[in-house]
Amino acid sequence: MFFIIFFVLGCIWGSFSNVCIHRIPADKSVIFTRSFCPYCQKTIKWFDNIPLISFLLLKRKCRDCNNKISIQYFIVELISAISFVIIYYFYGISITSLLLIILSIFFIIIFFIDLKHFIIPNTLTFPLMFIGFIKSFDPNLNNFLFPNYINSLIGGVIGYLILWLIIFTYKKIRNKEGMGLGDAKLLSAIGFWFGWYSIPFVLFLSSIIALGLSLPSLINKSKNLSSQIPFGPYIILGITLYILIRPVV
Repeated sequence: MFFIIFFVLGCIWGSFSNVCIHRIPADKSVIFTRSFCPYCQKTIKWFDNIPLISFLLLKRKCRDCNNKISIQYFIVELISAISFVIIYYFYGISITSLLLIILSIFFIIIFFIDLKHFIIPNTLTFPLMFIGFIKSFDPNLNNFLFPNYINSLIGGVIGYLILWLIIFTYKKIRNKEGMGLGDAKLLSAIGFWFGWYSIPFVLFLSSIIALGLSLPSLINKSKNLSSQIPFGPYIILGITLYILIRPVV
């Protein structure tokens, strides 16, 4: 029963995440404006806005203008729902689950914004840093997963400085921008959430994943070493693997 409840809640929050993904880069309100079609701008009726179901019933088309709806909407809602269920499976109904659910919402929004726009907004990373640090003062949290406030603070500082140093060095050597500071702030937020000892693991995994997924494009020359590649999604994949591995280590 609870698995169904968490799946439905995940779908609902996934729908809201889609709103954030679409509007935050455009600096639009995510609260005070109803959902609308990005093509014809008409307000979407409630029965056409049911997560997952409406997408399938409408056959991926807007009811008013018949333009195709991006598959991203369905994918985000499904990933969000699955994330909620997995978190409940591992941690049940607990403060740890609540924190990880909040984190998953932020991660999904950041993942798709960076993937599409090559930016990680401060409006997402700064609150993530704040929540990650503040929660570390609670002595009753799962200390196997979450650090105390000292390790949290060290993690936040180290997470930022490591990527800042890489960005600074790359710019000095190549005389052009590499990664953005948004990546450094995201890694800093991860340090605040999971402590300094999570940083090497996440950096290693995210680099391996980025290399593995980018290698085919480099081989067939559809991309080169100077091509712009968003690193935020790989950081998120790295920390996701870290979180999934922790309960079984």
